[in-house]
Amino acid sequence: MELRHLRYFLAVADARHFTRAAERLGIGQPPLSQQIKALERELGAPLFERLPRGVALTAVGESFYEDARQVVSAAEAAVERAQRVARGDAGRLRIGMINSAPFHPFVPQAIRAFGQRYSDVRLSLEEHSTPELVDAVLREQIDIAFVRPPLGQHEALEASALFDEANLIALPHGHPLAAFESLSLWALAGESFVLFPRSVGAGLYDEIIACCRRCGFSPRIGQETSQVTSIVNLVAAGLGVSLVPASMRQIHSEGVTYRPIAGDAPRARMVLIHRRDEASPTVARMTQLLREMIHAHVAEAADPTPESGPP
Repeated sequence: MELRHLRYFLAVADARHFTRAAERLGIGQPPLSQQIKALERELGAPLFERLPRGVALTAVGESFYEDARQVVSAAEAAVERAQRVARGDAGRLRIGMINSAPFHPFVPQAIRAFGQRYSDVRLSLEEHSTPELVDAVLREQIDIAFVRPPLGQHEALEASALFDEANLIALPHGHPLAAFESLSLWALAGESFVLFPRSVGAGLYDEIIACCRRCGFSPRIGQETSQVTSIVNLVAAGLGVSLVPASMRQIHSEGVTYRPIAGDAPRARMVLIHRRDEASPTVARMTQLLREMIHAHVAEAADPTPESGPP
C-alpha cells in the first residue's frame, strides 16, 4: 500500500464519485478505478458501494476513512516540517558565548530578534571561554559562538566581525584615582590588577598588556579569574583594579567605580564564528540577521540627523 493509494481513496470518498475524483486528481477515471480495486484487494474487503450515480462508503470504508485521513495528514505535516527545516524556518540552533557577551546589548537583541522571527527554531545557549567555544564549534557540539578574537589558525572556521567597544577602568569605591573624570593607563602603573587568565581570552589579554607597555609599564597581576562578573566582584572587594569592556558597566556594584581611559586604550572586539563548510540553514538565517543588524547600526551611525521633537 502506497500513500498515493490513500490519497486516491480519500478523493473518491470525498467526491462520492469516481469521475469527479479523477478530475480533481488530474488522472483518468479508469486508472483511478483500477487503483481503488487494487486497494480493496489488499484490504480484503470493498470500500465503496457502487451506485447508479456515484458511490457510497461501506462500513469498512467508513472505518478506513478516518485512519487514512490521519495518515495522509501526518505525511503532509512531516513534509511541511521538513521543508521548514530545509529553509531554516524550523529546527534548532545551538549558540555559544563568552560570559561577557550577554552584557553588550547587541548580543541579546540578536538572539531575541532571531527567536521572534523564527519562533519554530529551538534555541539553546551555553557559556564558555573562547578556546572552549572554538573547540565546541569544530567538534559540532554547538553551531555558532560569540567570542573574542584572535582565534588562532583554524581554516575550518569562519569568523565575522560584529562590533568593538571601549574598555573602562574599574576601581574600588573610594579609590583615590576615582576622583578623576578619566585616567590614562599610566595612572595604574603602581596598582595591582585583577584580570582573566590569558588562556581564556588571549586576544583581549594581549591587547591590554600591550597598551600598558606602550604607556611605559607592565601591569602587576595580583588576582586572576575567568569570569568577568568575578573580576568586578574582586575589584569591589578592594583586591585590585581592572580593565573591563564598557558594557560591563551594567553590573551595578556599589563597590566599583568606572572611569574612561584617556589616550591609548585597548578595544574589546566581538566576532561570530561557525564552521566554514556549515550547511545548516538556521546558521545561515542567523548570520543574515546579524548582517542586517550591523548594516542598520552603521546606517544609523552615519545619519547624524536628530529626531524631530515636539513643536
